[in-house]
Amino acid sequence: MNVAIIWTLAQKELGDALRNRWFLLYTIAFAGLALALSYMSLAGAGIAGFAGFGRTAASLINLVLLIIPLMALTVGAQSLAHEQEQGTLAYLLAQPVTRPEVFLGKYLGLALSLLASLGLGFGVAGVVLALSNGSGSPGAYASLMVQTFLLSLTMLSVGFLISALTKRAGVAVGIGLFLWLAFVFLGDLGLMGTAITMRLPVDQLLWLSLLNPLQVFKMASILDINATLDLLGPAGIYAMQEYGDRLRPVFLGLTLAWIALPALAAYVRFHLRGDL
Repeated sequence: MNVAIIWTLAQKELGDALRNRWFLLYTIAFAGLALALSYMSLAGAGIAGFAGFGRTAASLINLVLLIIPLMALTVGAQSLAHEQEQGTLAYLLAQPVTRPEVFLGKYLGLALSLLASLGLGFGVAGVVLALSNGSGSPGAYASLMVQTFLLSLTMLSVGFLISALTKRAGVAVGIGLFLWLAFVFLGDLGLMGTAITMRLPVDQLLWLSLLNPLQVFKMASILDINATLDLLGPAGIYAMQEYGDRLRPVFLGLTLAWIALPALAAYVRFHLRGDL
């Protein structure tokens, strides 16, 4: 593989993403809401001014769970299917490039675009907090940004798999939106309803939560900010008692598996397709 070719394709993909109106809309919405939350997170306590880093990071978790998976799934689902539908993917593969180079270039370019979007959103709020002498440790804030980037890569990999399995961009985006709704609504409310209906024991409830990458992100972020999962109720208490310090490696391993496995499946499908 030629690193220069991969980087050239990544730059092209990055430029296309940054010119995408929907991607820009998601970025502006995330940055604006992150800035608003930095001001409003202490409003309920009757304290005026900007909140501290730790409290703002806690307030941002639910915002991240809604916007970032949708953004990453959308751009990932369009990555291969849109170019195949337009006929440009076949033209690109007719050039002296290999399929691994094309796949890696596209994935790297979209990953960098997501990083730029997150950097803008977290950066604007972080700068305002710093200039306003925000209290608390910035470490929790920085940790949330890292966790958010890993979540975006998870959804990007799932989006690539959808794109590799479909031939039309509209179908791929529709599937991505359905999966986004499934991941979001199979979170707290879905788990609560399942646990009540099926009377699941607490250990099964925990492992059912860990099957959802959004729940893994939520638990890992709360653990970094609060150093405990008591806020999550019986499942969180059980996780702390049963696994303790091993929770962070478990969360990281599950996240990396969600990044790697769909991306690998997407590459295998892309590599074996004979209709390009």
